Amino acid sequence: MEEVLVYFALKYHGEFDMIFKALEDKEVVDPELKKELFASCKSSYTTIISEDYPEILRSINCPPFVLFYYGDLSLLDRDCTGVVGMRHPSLYGIQATKTLVTGLCEHGHTIVSGMALGIDSVAHYSAIEAKGATVAVLGGGIDYPYPKRHQELYEILKKDYLVISEYPNDLVPRKDGFPKRNRIIAGISDQLLVCEANERSGTMITVGFALEQGKDIFAVPSGIFDSIGCNRLIQQGAKLVNDVSDILDELN
Repeated sequence: MEEVLVYFALKYHGEFDMIFKALEDKEVVDPELKKELFASCKSSYTTIISEDYPEILRSINCPPFVLFYYGDLSLLDRDCTGVVGMRHPSLYGIQATKTLVTGLCEHGHTIVSGMALGIDSVAHYSAIEAKGATVAVLGGGIDYPYPKRHQELYEILKKDYLVISEYPNDLVPRKDGFPKRNRIIAGISDQLLVCEANERSGTMITVGFALEQGKDIFAVPSGIFDSIGCNRLIQQGAKLVNDVSDILDELN
């Protein structure tokens, strides 16, 4: 059954609805196509019925049938904190991210983010510099690093940490792939830290998934004349973060 799931994930480019329909319709596996598809897959993979599939991810709405990955899947066995925020952060947002991620890594947390510009990449690099652990969830194919300027970061994560995607091979990212990616970031995270955000943004989509999944939301406050997405979250019940102890104390 695992091979059947991988077959449909490869055939239908990781698209959840198409894989679901193929399974529902009991679509017949074409042996020749299966051989061709499996030969095209360079990455490792785990399926929703595999023993090493992240347990925390099974309970979300529409969990990926297959995760394609490079690196150490066991990094997800630690306490995972998703770190998200703006693609064009302020110096304040960058400094806050570096400080908080460093503190979380010192306490054994795996840092989860999306390898995007801005806060995402700051979070990954900060975890690496702190000699911690970090995981990138891609919005396109597992063999397609995006954005291209993060090729070097991708190679580091792929070799020494963990890169995952529900999309196989070098599938070019589509616009709708990023919100779907965000549900996985929230899904594999035990809690979510928002370092700087606009009120309407991809960051808030991730927050929405995390709330739907019952995760704690932590937010770094901003000035009233700055991007106030985090302040809005705090007004709505997110936990205000002044330093890393505000996160750690809440989790203990």
